[in-house]
Amino acid sequence: MNLPKKGPCPKKEYQKISYDLKLSIIDKISNGQISANHAAKTYNVSRSSIDYWMKKMLSFEQRSKAMSSKDEIKKLKQRIEELEFIKNFQQEIIAEVELESGIDIAKKSLPGALAKEVEKKKQDLIKQGFSTNASGYQNKPSTKK
Repeated sequence: MNLPKKGPCPKKEYQKISYDLKLSIIDKISNGQISANHAAKTYNVSRSSIDYWMKKMLSFEQRSKAMSSKDEIKKLKQRIEELEFIKNFQQEIIAEVELESGIDIAKKSLPGALAKEVEKKKQDLIKQGFSTNASGYQNKPSTKK
C-alpha cells in the first residue's frame, strides 16, 4: 500500500495588521468584548499572533509603569530636597528673629522636634558671633584669633 506523497503543508495567508488595529484588538479582548478566538476569525489573524501581541503589550505596560514609578520616586526625592531646604531656611530666620527680639516663637508655635532644631540653630548663630545693634541685626562670624 503506497501512500501518495504530500507536499508541504499550505500556510494560511494573513494580512499585515497595523499597530493601531493590534491595540484595538487587544483592548477589546482585555475588556471582554470579544474572545481571542473570535478576534482571530474576525480579523483573519492567527490566535498565536494575538497571544504574542498580548504578551508583548503586557510586558510593555509593566515596563512603562516601572519607568513611571522610577520617575515618580525621582520627583519625590527632588521635592523632599526642596522642602528640606525651605525648612532649614525658615528655621534660620526664626532663630535670628528670636535672638533679635528675645521672644521664643518656636516653643510656642512649632512642634517639639522642630523647636529643638530652631534652638540648635540659635546656638550655632550665637557661636558664630551673632550680634544685634541699633540698626538691626548682623549675622557675622566672629573674627577672634
